[in-house]
Amino acid sequence: MSNYIEIQGVSGGDAQLVKQDMKFRTGKFVWRVSFTAPLNPATVNNMNLYVTDSTDNPLKTSIRYDPTGNYIEIEPLESYTQDQSYILTITRNVESRGGQRLKNEIKLKFKV
Repeated sequence: MSNYIEIQGVSGGDAQLVKQDMKFRTGKFVWRVSFTAPLNPATVNNMNLYVTDSTDNPLKTSIRYDPTGNYIEIEPLESYTQDQSYILTITRNVESRGGQRLKNEIKLKFKV
């Protein structure tokens, strides 16, 4: 068993921007997504950022936005299943305070 998450693919963004510096321990790790501009908090929700399993079933998650650091944390409320693939999706509906959206929807496929 690997101690790290296996990132299987990234679409809609630069794969080089995906960094991993944590070890898989509990099956409930938190994704942290950093942004270069302050976000409109009303657009930071589980309709615009979500995790699904390989059959498109959504996982229950808690989403938090830190306006000081300009990052979003996506924490699962249920454990990931080992050897199962998941997709973290960040839609274009996440907006900056100025109303700008991402150029592309970002999908990050990973396996634990």
